[in-house]
Amino acid sequence: MGDSYIIAIDFGTAYSGYAFSLTPRDKEIDPILKRWGKEHGLDTPKTPTCILFSEDEKFSKFGYEAKTAYINMRGEDATKHYFFEAFKMALYGKTLNKDVTIKAANGKSMKALKVFTEALRYLKEDALETIAANTVGRRFIASDFTWVLTVPAIWDPSAKQFMREAATQAGIVTKGTEDKLVIALEPEAASVWCKKLPAEGFITQNHGGDSLEHSPGTQYIVVDCGGGTIDITVHEVLDGGALKELHKASGNDLGGQTVDKKFKEFLREIFCHGVWDEYESNYPSEVQRIMYDFAVLKQEDDDAQITCPFNLGTIAQRRQEIEKFFETVEGASWNDGSIKISKQKMKSFFIESLNGITKSLREILDKDFNIQFILLVGGYAESKILRGHINDQFGDQCKVLCPFRAQEAIVKGAVKFGRNPEVVASRKSAFTYGIATCEKFKSRHKAEKKFTADGRELCRDIFMKLVKIGENVGWNETREHILLPVEADQTAMKITFYCTEKKNAKYVDEWGVDDVGSITVSMPDTRGGRARQIRLEIRFGSTEITATATDVVSGTKGSIKIDFMTDATSEAEQIPLLLHDSLTD
Repeated sequence: MGDSYIIAIDFGTAYSGYAFSLTPRDKEIDPILKRWGKEHGLDTPKTPTCILFSEDEKFSKFGYEAKTAYINMRGEDATKHYFFEAFKMALYGKTLNKDVTIKAANGKSMKALKVFTEALRYLKEDALETIAANTVGRRFIASDFTWVLTVPAIWDPSAKQFMREAATQAGIVTKGTEDKLVIALEPEAASVWCKKLPAEGFITQNHGGDSLEHSPGTQYIVVDCGGGTIDITVHEVLDGGALKELHKASGNDLGGQTVDKKFKEFLREIFCHGVWDEYESNYPSEVQRIMYDFAVLKQEDDDAQITCPFNLGTIAQRRQEIEKFFETVEGASWNDGSIKISKQKMKSFFIESLNGITKSLREILDKDFNIQFILLVGGYAESKILRGHINDQFGDQCKVLCPFRAQEAIVKGAVKFGRNPEVVASRKSAFTYGIATCEKFKSRHKAEKKFTADGRELCRDIFMKLVKIGENVGWNETREHILLPVEADQTAMKITFYCTEKKNAKYVDEWGVDDVGSITVSMPDTRGGRARQIRLEIRFGSTEITATATDVVSGTKGSIKIDFMTDATSEAEQIPLLLHDSLTD
């Protein structure tokens, strides 16, 4: 059966990887994880999310290969090539369209969609090759698999859709097979994995009980500590092991790379008088190497020592004796060719990030839940400083757990989620969604909204609520509404969808209400006049929203995955439809 073959891609800010399963449907999945870096003497569950393009914007390399090639490039060559890293953060907190550009290390820009597409194409092809090498005599193609792509739950809906667009352009799915691509939310995927782990599957104090999925009623927080984002979800285990979301996704952009930034700022502070700036612009690939060393050191809670690269030393010595640079800074010293950083100073790089995580968790724990566990997952959770801090802050309220190989929880959980998306039985709606309708004009309506159709005075641009922010929505729940035409001879109806963070919007053109797409349905048979019906069905409960509208008389249909990447229409147009129940006012 086709959908028993699954490939999940965990496309992270700092590191990316994939896992797959060819297990038949009736067997328990044990995802196989691709290991990376063998040719560099490494063995890691993910590869750096770095991509290299030639000077004429042709894809060259991805991951360790891209990083190594770039690190080894001489100055002139490095400034010609397009090298991107941490580019996933370009999608955080922005409403996107297909033309957004992002900057490479050399300061030149490329279309973000192209960068993401080529990265996903590489991961897709590598996955198919890895599987072919493991299954002698059988060639697989992309359409043999259900593909799962993980995204942060706290992303704007347009960013989730941007990833779907990039995956389609990368050939992961094609027109007509879009349902073979499942978008999974990172903390949810991690939750799906962690809930099945036995007590001994966690590093920190033994939680001493059954696996979470065998403990209905258990409530826990999953904190996905990524390089870019901290992504938080709150789940309750239901009978049978399915999950219910208790609080809409929350979090911030203060992931592990915030710590890297602070470290880099500190180096700039040590190597003052423009030394660091000169070094960074002349030897960008060496800076890469320093940051790579730091990534290893930041997992420890100890003094750190970093070898000072020869070129940095040379530029510094031109200004003054190298020891002098260390006289004015606290927490660092020069130690015979190395920069020594005190444990206390290392901790200080974490403060902003840890305060952000604490604040997000405090908001949830102050609510009326009965949280028993905080699960820390993601690569940044492998930092002892982070784990220690969360334990100090919250350890007396609930048990803080971190699975062994915290970085793998998301991609392995994503494989399980691809097989069984209904494992998350219900979610909280992240927004209030509605459509624009007309109703009979009343004195409470805005005068400028009045218009006449078929001899009746009507009010346009009414926001009709479909689902409210924070409302529980079942994973496969369909909501249905009946809509009627405004005019008896109308031959089409355009239904425009809006979303807002307000609980109660009155009109669709209010501030903070965004147009997120529309469906047009033809109504060719006009004999029923204004009594003809359009049936609108909407599915909110999965990670993406779909809507179908059907003309009841002719059976013609229109359907969309709600499009969050379209540029909003500049003026609210008259939408020729009338709400069924408003006829009875």
